[in-house]
Amino acid sequence: MQERIDRIKDQLHAASYKLTPQRESTVRVLLENEADHLSAEEVFLKVRERSPEIGLATVYRTLELLAELKVVDKINFGDGVARFDLRKEGAEHFHHHLVCIECGAVDEIEEDLLGEVEKKVERDYQFKIMDHRLTFHGICHRCQK
Repeated sequence: MQERIDRIKDQLHAASYKLTPQRESTVRVLLENEADHLSAEEVFLKVRERSPEIGLATVYRTLELLAELKVVDKINFGDGVARFDLRKEGAEHFHHHLVCIECGAVDEIEEDLLGEVEKKVERDYQFKIMDHRLTFHGICHRCQK
């Protein structure tokens, strides 16, 4: 985990920001809960467990900064709640999600399924794609049983 924190620290430094103790606490919570797609409030509650002096506004600002620097992706699964998802290291694009409409589970697809679609859009519409997001809504394998 420390190696990942060091790389995030380097990303912050490259953009003229520091990895303050408050930011590091937020990053650690995101790393420890990487599969959970936490909301800002959930991140805050977990940060507060280890660093009770850190306020909600500080966590919000940190998450927005990390999203701006593409360390995390800010996502919404249609429930009106912004969630924060660490961008996979070295990933060219945001990963895809499967959202269960029965239980609300969110599963990830690591493989980039849109390479050919991107090429067609860029060619046919003269549109330079910088990133993409794909979310499938349906019923997960657990609920189908």
